[in-house]
Amino acid sequence: MNTPICDFVNSYIKGDPLRLHMPGHKGAPLLGMEKYDITEIPGADSLYEAEGIIAESESNAGSLFGCNTLYSTEGSSQCIKAMLHLAAGHARAKGQRPLILAGRNAHKAFLSGAALLGLEVMWLYPEEGDSYLSCSITGEGLERVLSAVEQKPAALYITSPDYLGNTADIAALSKVCKRHGMLLLVDNAHGAYLRFLPESRFPIDLGADMCCSSAHKTLPVLTGGAYLHIADSIPANITLQAKNSLSLFGSTSPSYLILQSLDRANLYLEGYGEKLGCFIPRVSELKGRLAESCLEPYGDEPLKITIKTKPMGYLGTEIAEMLYERGIVCEFADPDYIVFMLCPETGEEGLDKLEKALLSIRHRRIFLPPPPSFARGERAMSLREAALAPMELIPVGESAGRILGAASVGCPPAVPILVCGERIDEHAVKCFEYYGIQRLGVVKE
Repeated sequence: MNTPICDFVNSYIKGDPLRLHMPGHKGAPLLGMEKYDITEIPGADSLYEAEGIIAESESNAGSLFGCNTLYSTEGSSQCIKAMLHLAAGHARAKGQRPLILAGRNAHKAFLSGAALLGLEVMWLYPEEGDSYLSCSITGEGLERVLSAVEQKPAALYITSPDYLGNTADIAALSKVCKRHGMLLLVDNAHGAYLRFLPESRFPIDLGADMCCSSAHKTLPVLTGGAYLHIADSIPANITLQAKNSLSLFGSTSPSYLILQSLDRANLYLEGYGEKLGCFIPRVSELKGRLAESCLEPYGDEPLKITIKTKPMGYLGTEIAEMLYERGIVCEFADPDYIVFMLCPETGEEGLDKLEKALLSIRHRRIFLPPPPSFARGERAMSLREAALAPMELIPVGESAGRILGAASVGCPPAVPILVCGERIDEHAVKCFEYYGIQRLGVVKE
């Protein structure tokens, strides 16, 4: 596997040219990596019009993932919006209204994409008792939904793996989607590694039409590096439009540091399956030992450990603070869960340190109330109207009766509790307060 982007930049550095082009640091080592940070100089290619070294590197990535693979330097957020644009264009080309059926645990990038594109969204909700971060969708359940609606959606959009480490039965969902002439789009941001398991769990291999993968989340890639994957079986007009769709939502100055990181990752991925084959059994063993100690691991994603903390007598945020004091930083914590994202680079030493820290926490016999049930807001405006309307920030306690204008949630987890355009009721207020959200962007009256 060659690395054409990295090779070009290294050759450029060796030539020691007078840099009379962007960026403004001119290669001066203020942080140390500036000499590698270039722009679209001759020979460097251009991300959205790639014909040279970037196109060659993307082809290398595609050979590893077994599909058409394109780079993003702005994370899966850019790819999510591009998928929606492609699905909407495909629907309109067939004379359909671009209606998207989506799991309610969608990332807020989905909401911004749907708002910008003026898409109608039909929501699938979590089961009673599920976290707002999860939304279990089965093939049978999808079939029931589709048999009950008048207008068939153009696409199904799901998140798998979700933030807590649950994965969907993509193969079953794909069969239903194909039977109804729908595209299947998967936010696979947390699962870039799934292609390289001993038995692939990569969405495209399981029948998805398009998916995004955040390379930076689980692979050794700089933050912002991501992939848009498109199945070879998809209609050719979608693939031909993909670069244009990405460019609609991307900067005209993509980071060449991130592009080099994606390029170099191709070389790493050649032997990645072997690394995963050695490391994942160690993670599985750790999950087993944690379960034996009543720590309740949750979810089925191989490289994520999610623990329900209230049975231990603690909020997830309390456990996170305790671990931080011991030099362990989790991915995410809320009142009910704590999430750890692992990779082979975590190593045996990292797993041992995590295990010892978790097992040293003394369980408490304290009753902690369950989270409030999922909030289902009444739609008062379209998603687009609300997202683009003038808005104001107000305290959550004063928001009942108002219309939500902004997806008022931080990242992580970036999964909205209510959707733009929905009216806030007293139950939604309790949900916002439970998850520590203090101010909301509401439509200005």
